[in-house]
Amino acid sequence: MDLSFTPEEQKFREDIRAWVKENLPQEISHKVHNALELTRDDLQSWAKILGKKGWLGYGWPKEFGGPGWTAIERHLFEEETALAGAPRIVPFGPVMVAPVIQAFGTPEQHKRFLPGIASGEVWWSQGYSEPGSGSDLASLKTKAERQGDKYIVNGQKTWTTLGQYGDWMFNLVRTSSEGKPQTGISFLLLDMKSPGVTVRPIKLLDGSVEVNEVWFDNVEVPAENLIGEENKGWTYAKHLLSHERTNIADVNRAKRELERLKRIAKTEGLWDDTRFRDEIAKLEVDVVALEMMVLRVLSAAASGKNSLDVAGLLKIKGSEIQQRYTELMMLAGGAYSLPLIREAMHAGWQGDFPGGHVGLAPLASNYFNMRKTTIYGGSNEVQRNIVAQTVLG
Repeated sequence: MDLSFTPEEQKFREDIRAWVKENLPQEISHKVHNALELTRDDLQSWAKILGKKGWLGYGWPKEFGGPGWTAIERHLFEEETALAGAPRIVPFGPVMVAPVIQAFGTPEQHKRFLPGIASGEVWWSQGYSEPGSGSDLASLKTKAERQGDKYIVNGQKTWTTLGQYGDWMFNLVRTSSEGKPQTGISFLLLDMKSPGVTVRPIKLLDGSVEVNEVWFDNVEVPAENLIGEENKGWTYAKHLLSHERTNIADVNRAKRELERLKRIAKTEGLWDDTRFRDEIAKLEVDVVALEMMVLRVLSAAASGKNSLDVAGLLKIKGSEIQQRYTELMMLAGGAYSLPLIREAMHAGWQGDFPGGHVGLAPLASNYFNMRKTTIYGGSNEVQRNIVAQTVLG
């Protein structure tokens, strides 16, 4: 197994790096490098820049308008954009629902939905979790009743990330109560501007709005928006979740944030503290190990071998690493990690204090926000069971 990159792949990396340097807006990069809040316009602006280049759907095959890159080229693209300070691509459209539409949708659905995703014009949301149905997703209760050429949807979704911006939602709904819970679920595409859809933002402790409740009150959805077959949605959902869990690992963001942690530790005078530097070193070892795991999977794919399905394992390690680097950043900042005056931050304040304390806000907020990473996308406890069953049988 050779984990080194070929000269052609190195040239590809250099080309990506040069393009990103020329096209990534500096004000957006500054926000990312300093963990400042990104607006909808920031995220949408970068998505449209990538869309114009044909790279928003960077994992798509050429037949659907993607660049047709290899797995290694996709990894290099992710790494270079992350290190440059580009925002993460909001995954719900190009990374999650698009592969489902491509694999299981009709030609008419391809033509109708994929162009808006590829261009960055249409914002997609995910309708999976419900009150009482998170890791046990098969217990979901949102109901869709077929009436002629449409479905009538009633129920509730929750923890809908950035749902307040959504134009469309891919939605798991119950269309049958017979047999096992998984066998009665269907996969619907729903216009969030439809009558009867209500989005209720959930304000977090730091005052931000990232997640939402979404209510459906007799929402009419055309039957032509059903993906694949009725009651086969669980199969499509599992296909999507493998993309989500790999995306959560996000080793390239971890590499960028590791460097930020080192900068904060040096600024705050903790770099010479042997015990604290040991914690950074242990984290760096785990980041390198996670990267090696990713490259191992990519190497196996490039050689045509069937590698172990490690999406769950990548999700476990990646999410734990995210929690650790935010915790160490907050510990390094100490009391200066706490202030969070959102209005001042929007006006350009960055946590500058007398004595050289810079770029610390909003460390505590990020720490608390990252506690969710081991829960969403399937809790790590459940993922460990899946990995154990896969490896041990």
